[in-house]
Amino acid sequence: VQLQASGGGMVQAGGSLRLSCAASGRTFSNYAMGWLRQAPGKEREFVATISWTGGSTSYADSVKGRFTISRDKAKNMVSLQMNSLKPEDTAVYYCAALRGRWFKWDLSEIDSWGQGTLVTVSS
Repeated sequence: VQLQASGGGMVQAGGSLRLSCAASGRTFSNYAMGWLRQAPGKEREFVATISWTGGSTSYADSVKGRFTISRDKAKNMVSLQMNSLKPEDTAVYYCAALRGRWFKWDLSEIDSWGQGTLVTVSS
């Protein structure tokens, strides 16, 4: 599956952004999907994942209650709604297709990566 992320930008603390990831390929609906991020000088980390049905989600503690992951299987899209953004959310965000279950947060489970999209949150 091929992935194309978009929607990054610069926002003030407390603001909102919505990231989108367009997928191509007939097998998109078979994959759990996720968003990961990498801040400068830090390792890439999982932010949120969603099951292939869309019925189950998982979030990093740092974004719970602020971020919402969703998917539209008809449109082959995965989105990440980010509210109440903080400066520490500043990172390059990546969408990814997981070969395993949505709760298996292991980089070795990533089947495909989208290109990153930069989110910058100013204080």
